[in-house]
Amino acid sequence: MTAMAPARTEPDLSFLLDHAGHVLRTRMAAALAEIGLTARMHCVLVHALQEERTQIQLAELGDMDKTTMVVTVDALEKAGLAERRPSSTDRRARIIVVTEKGAEAARRSQEIVDGVHRDALAALPEDEAEILVRAMNRLVTGHLAVPAEVPQAVRRARQNTK
Repeated sequence: MTAMAPARTEPDLSFLLDHAGHVLRTRMAAALAEIGLTARMHCVLVHALQEERTQIQLAELGDMDKTTMVVTVDALEKAGLAERRPSSTDRRARIIVVTEKGAEAARRSQEIVDGVHRDALAALPEDEAEILVRAMNRLVTGHLAVPAEVPQAVRRARQNTK
């Protein structure tokens, strides 16, 4: 005898947000790959240009662990887009300084990122796009601003590396 699955009483918001986020990340990755960057590289470049930031600060902003941050900065250095330097305020800390070439890459990558977001929102009527953005902003600054404390860490969806 097969048990009947419980009836859904609410929209599957987790699926909708996860799926939309996954597709958006894959489109972003494909678009950034055309200029030789990853989303993480873009994130580090843009945030490092805003103000002097340490590797640890940039890792937190980009939601990266230490190993991922090191690999990302290594790739940026190898490409001549950024370099590690001692912090002017804490000699034990290393900051990431964006080179001129890196600043140009950041400008181009931001145009790409903005274009991917613009294209996604353009799939909706303008009034619905505005409502979606307003509602998402309200959720991420309100009810969904802080993750719940859980006994075992919840893994984020993994990006395909294909």
